Amino acid sequence: MLRPQKKYSVYDLRQLKGKSCLTHVHVKSPEEAAAAEAAGIDLMSCSFDSPESQARLPLLVAAAPRSFLSGATPHGLATQEEAIRVGFRALELGASSVYCSASPFIIEAMAREGIPVVGHLGMVPRHATWTNFRAIGKTAAEARQLYDQMKRLESAGAYAAELELVPHKLAAFLCRKTSLLLMSLGSGGGCDTQFLFSDDILGDYDERLPRHAKAYRNFLAEYQRLQAERVAAFREFAADVQSGTFPTASHLVAMEETEFNAAIAAIGDL
Repeated sequence: MLRPQKKYSVYDLRQLKGKSCLTHVHVKSPEEAAAAEAAGIDLMSCSFDSPESQARLPLLVAAAPRSFLSGATPHGLATQEEAIRVGFRALELGASSVYCSASPFIIEAMAREGIPVVGHLGMVPRHATWTNFRAIGKTAAEARQLYDQMKRLESAGAYAAELELVPHKLAAFLCRKTSLLLMSLGSGGGCDTQFLFSDDILGDYDERLPRHAKAYRNFLAEYQRLQAERVAAFREFAADVQSGTFPTASHLVAMEETEFNAAIAAIGDL
């Protein structure tokens, strides 16, 4: 069976570089993927770093069949061969590309096999022990280092890179100096995509919102309301059972009296 035509391919995205800033959301459920596609979100990403998230990927693809979806590979890919296997597995399950925060050495192996790869620049949470959790590139020396890292990713064959927590002027400058699609997460509006996590957009966690994010809804309050409703419903059920008000005749299956008496007699003869 033919798959639905995707809204974008890597080729299409490259043609758009420098012409517009695309919307980009990380989703974690089929419901979110379907909502993002219905809302016209351009690009999506998702986790692909555990058995659970790998099993979920086909469900996300089915929920948003026309969307460009990148799967984030596991941290700690040990060899180029492992990276190639993981990358092809993501594509087989419906991903349009893969995200990888590993070194250019690993990324080059996947790109060499034709796997579209998104790298990571700036503040990389998985490598934060080297930088701490902070903006990257606020000094001239660090900006130059960031530029060199970008060029190494470009040479390795990545088609894009997530650019996280980089000063917005520097991010816009870097975007003009590379063929990579730069995907801004907290790096301003001068990049090729504007990226946020669904958790932030929906406001569905009880933590301080990151400075670079914006909550458009308060799903946490709705989750709390639904949980309170669950507790109340279970309590009412228990109270009805204990008081004898559930079940009532409307919930029961009736049996003709003659058939019941015949059943009792038959059972009594055994």
